[in-house]
Amino acid sequence: MKKILLTVVLGVAVTAGAQSTTQPAQGQPAAAPQTAAPVIKDPAEYNAYVAAVQQTDANAKISGLEAFLAQYPNSVMKTQALEILMGTYQQAGNTKKTMDTATKLVTLDSCHVRALTLLAYFDRVLAQGGDPNAKQLLVDGKKYGQQGLDCLPKWTKPDGTSDADFQKTKDQMTGIFYAVLGIAAVTDKDYPTAVKALRTAVDGNPADFSVVYPLALAYLGQTPPDYQNGIWFAARAAAVAPPAAQAQIEKYARSQYVKFHAGEDGWAEVLAAAKANGAQMPIKPAPTPAEQAHKMVQETAPDKMDFAQWEFVLTNGAQEDQDTVWNAIKAKAVQMNGTIISTTPTEFQIAGSSDDIDAKKADITLKFEDKIPVKMIPKDGASFDFQGEPASYTSNPFMMVMEKGRLLNAKPATPAKKPPVHHKPAAQ
Repeated sequence: MKKILLTVVLGVAVTAGAQSTTQPAQGQPAAAPQTAAPVIKDPAEYNAYVAAVQQTDANAKISGLEAFLAQYPNSVMKTQALEILMGTYQQAGNTKKTMDTATKLVTLDSCHVRALTLLAYFDRVLAQGGDPNAKQLLVDGKKYGQQGLDCLPKWTKPDGTSDADFQKTKDQMTGIFYAVLGIAAVTDKDYPTAVKALRTAVDGNPADFSVVYPLALAYLGQTPPDYQNGIWFAARAAAVAPPAAQAQIEKYARSQYVKFHAGEDGWAEVLAAAKANGAQMPIKPAPTPAEQAHKMVQETAPDKMDFAQWEFVLTNGAQEDQDTVWNAIKAKAVQMNGTIISTTPTEFQIAGSSDDIDAKKADITLKFEDKIPVKMIPKDGASFDFQGEPASYTSNPFMMVMEKGRLLNAKPATPAKKPPVHHKPAAQ
């Protein structure tokens, strides 16, 4: 599917610290406390800074701050000016300039978490949006994401910020850092790493399609696939996908469900729970061969089954189910069609199910009481009608011995087909 660039308002980027227009002190006060604001000694520099940050028009503020930074590149207010400029560029919707300014802040302060957050976020979103430089963006984003996670524990709470708001901001930043690490890992097909990172991001923002869908792909991309989590988050992705992508994502999620469960029963309930953002539902795996065999015995009388069904039950069923089928057909004359694998005058090796016909593998030994004339013996590979009485069988490899064999002159019938559900499900 086409990558989808989501428009997301990044609240952490525009914080009180980044948008503060607190004016620096002018001149050198006596016995300035350690927590005092930076001091600008030059009146011209002071006036240029204050004039810039007090602008109410975004473009005027940007122009003023750019001019201030160009004229006073070593100002004590450089970091604060860049913070305000970064936030103003973001408010103006200028992503490139926002990132350029954030890069300058990280150059000044390698643990400037707001700038790292913006860089990690925009690198990821631009890469997911199909930017031609996506590979390098994810390399950079991964670097900023890890740097942010390393720095976040050392970040001190800004003055005037409540404990609750500070923790909320840190949680949001954590999700952003893990998101870019996860997307980079998905791109590198490092699915275990992607799962760990993206699960953290999704737990913090369960309605963000840009991380929910990649998390589903990461679960399903592992060897072996994690169908329980992968299908659930694929369904969640369908629930939170942009309208244009919902049908496609839902089709994919359903296909994974059917692949794992061997049927679509129960899928509607899983999808409904995912759309309601309910608790994750366990997904029942495909029935085991023994369960499938038991269901056949419950639903179809042995004398109404075809040979392929007999073979499946007698090969995979519990002993009770095998006995039910065998006791019903043993020593009873049955007429059917098969394909010759090999012959002798007193014994034919026959393939009776379509799977074994395709594999040129015998699953019936038909024994005759009298020798069959050579001119009446079918050629190897020929389809023919016959009658016999089941006398014994072995389960693995499957072989049914039929006695009192007879050749029938009726027009060959279509070989018995083994229903798809009778095959062993894919290994989980």
